[in-house]
Amino acid sequence: MILNRPFVIYIMGVSGSGKSTIGSLLSKELSIPFFDGDDYHSEHNIKKMASGQPLNDDDRLEWLHTLNHIAKTELENNSCIIASSALKESYRTILANTIESQVKWVFLDGFFEQITKRIQMRKDHFMPHSLLASQFETLEIPINALSISIENEPSEIVKTIKAELTEKLEIGVIGLGIMGKSLCRNLARNDFKISMFNRHVTGSEENVAINFKKEHQELEYALAYDDLKDFVSSLQSPRKILLMVSAGKAVDEIIEEITPYLNKNDVLIDGGNSHYKDTEQRINRLAKKEIHFIGAGISGGERGALEGPSIMPGGNKIAYSTVAPFLETIAATNKVGKACCAYIGSGGSGHFVKMVHNGIEYAEMQLLTEIYDILSLTNNPDKIADILDSWKKSSTGFLLEITCNILRKKENGDWLIDKILDKASHKGTGNWATVEALNIGVPSTMIATSVFSRYISALKEERMSMEQNLQIKKEKFKVNSDELFKSYELARIINHFQGFRLLHEASLYNDWKLNLSAIASIWAKGCIIRSELMETIADKLRTNTHIFEDAEIIQF
Repeated sequence: MILNRPFVIYIMGVSGSGKSTIGSLLSKELSIPFFDGDDYHSEHNIKKMASGQPLNDDDRLEWLHTLNHIAKTELENNSCIIASSALKESYRTILANTIESQVKWVFLDGFFEQITKRIQMRKDHFMPHSLLASQFETLEIPINALSISIENEPSEIVKTIKAELTEKLEIGVIGLGIMGKSLCRNLARNDFKISMFNRHVTGSEENVAINFKKEHQELEYALAYDDLKDFVSSLQSPRKILLMVSAGKAVDEIIEEITPYLNKNDVLIDGGNSHYKDTEQRINRLAKKEIHFIGAGISGGERGALEGPSIMPGGNKIAYSTVAPFLETIAATNKVGKACCAYIGSGGSGHFVKMVHNGIEYAEMQLLTEIYDILSLTNNPDKIADILDSWKKSSTGFLLEITCNILRKKENGDWLIDKILDKASHKGTGNWATVEALNIGVPSTMIATSVFSRYISALKEERMSMEQNLQIKKEKFKVNSDELFKSYELARIINHFQGFRLLHEASLYNDWKLNLSAIASIWAKGCIIRSELMETIADKLRTNTHIFEDAEIIQF
């Protein structure tokens, strides 16, 4: 089987849909054990149903936990199949508890009259056909399941299930740039079977996916395509496809191209830095075709994408549950062992949160730039690195760490920092964050100033001319590094305060109900702005949205 890790197949549907028959036949076909959920109902449940009374949530609770326990026990050594009505999404959550990445759902879909006839013909079963109506009333049709009509013969249904699970792959990735390639390898390292697509452009982008597969052992079971239709056909239903293409026009182009090949309940995930309003438009446009769209900000760069990034997904919550096992498995883990990935909120909230992340990052980098500028008046890069290294005893953070490494880097005996042109780009997210702060009315001075500083840096020739014309000279003065560190830490706290304040106000403005503590926890590891300060803020935001009201933060 192409799925080389243990997994549980839950065969679900209303009573009489054929769960036991299909489960038993599939068990023989795949040579894995089968458990009929009906065999594990309590005596109380059986008597209640036999008397014509429908079960309620409390009645089902112990039964659901029992089936979940069976699944977890079996998964320690083998795959298995379990037949269970699993009528509600909340029931399915219990059945998949702690084993989400190892669950496959199959929904046997039939209409009331059809199943009524089946039940009436069934002998020696405790559930009377009079309860069927209550089951249909309770049923919440799953969007993350392989849906199969029971009009087909059992042998055909089993054949379809087997083909989906043994011949097709679990998730696809479109776009094999630096981030796309790293995420593919990350998924493969976590035993997910992936399909990869990169466009074919004669003379410039030929056999990209095929050649990439050949370069890495972990991609042995991955499939590589440059034909989009074949790529989509290679994926299990409902399809899960991660788009790693440039934000803007390219996203809309790939959506337009791929949509004709998609079906109801398929899920597209945009992992780029798209504007959140564009994401909301795409969500609404695809919803009309019953296709789901998740906007997921991903931070961590090439290394983070490979080893564990920070992921910020937003959109339809139930649709997110379809892709959650993949995203949460490949994400970084924070200090308490939780994935640095969690559902953010509805609409474009995931990309909005990533936008604010990047704005905070802009300001963090600007602070380090200004510190370097001050210290460089009297110190060489090695000495500045020594000073910043001493700060790490009291303040840990990825950007501080890599700044020290960059300052020590030499090329042909000269410091590399002196060879780097002092012009910074401004791709859009920092600009967007500033505009949104203005629109909502939130003072985000740190982000805005850092954006303007990037604009100034881009005016290299004008700066040089003004420096000469105005005869600007830098005065050397001795700096107390301890006082400078205190100023740096205060500025960082203000930056984080303003960033989370922007999230708070945006949440109220857009009715997103953002969990600020959860967002800080997502940012605690894997992303560019990860730090000890972020971990502290995550703890404080559990009880207060205003971090400057916390005594420990004030003394940080």
